[in-house]
Amino acid sequence: MTPPQDINNICKIFEEKSSWYDAAQDMKDKWGVPIHVPMAMMYQESSFRATALPSRDYVFFGLIPWGRISSAYGYSQAKTPTWADYIRETNNSGADRDDFDDAIDFMGWFISKTYKVNGISKWDAYGQYLNYHEGWGGFKRKTYRRKAWLVAVAKKVNTRSLQYAKQLKTCEEDLQKGWFLKLFD
Repeated sequence: MTPPQDINNICKIFEEKSSWYDAAQDMKDKWGVPIHVPMAMMYQESSFRATALPSRDYVFFGLIPWGRISSAYGYSQAKTPTWADYIRETNNSGADRDDFDDAIDFMGWFISKTYKVNGISKWDAYGQYLNYHEGWGGFKRKTYRRKAWLVAVAKKVNTRSLQYAKQLKTCEEDLQKGWFLKLFD
């Protein structure tokens, strides 16, 4: 599946991919996570590309590609062990990392669990992203403090989250109507 054409506007994303809004709303209802937070994180992780992969590791003087630097994959860039935890804990054995519905549900699960484990608000995109990148234990150990680049990225995710929240307020009523009711507007 191709990414949305305008990934900088959450309204345009959901207008183009209406089933994504339904999946995001289901995630919000299930996990109590505001839609704009995981969407901002997903923007950062994959730019909404279903089959996104991390960069390759290069060996032999940086010339020969050799594996990936991480097992992350898909919309959410979920790593294989964390994805396995999600499947086990949610009993969602058919989940796929390259399926938007499953990826947004995974992010809702992760954000909800981050709130339980580390007390980071589900609305705090900055703190949630640091947990997402470093893991719950890494966040507790404050490993991000040695990574100025990561703190800068988390700030960008937070800014995008606030932008998406503001945009969503302008179109959510129409998105909730669904395509059928829009015919009668």
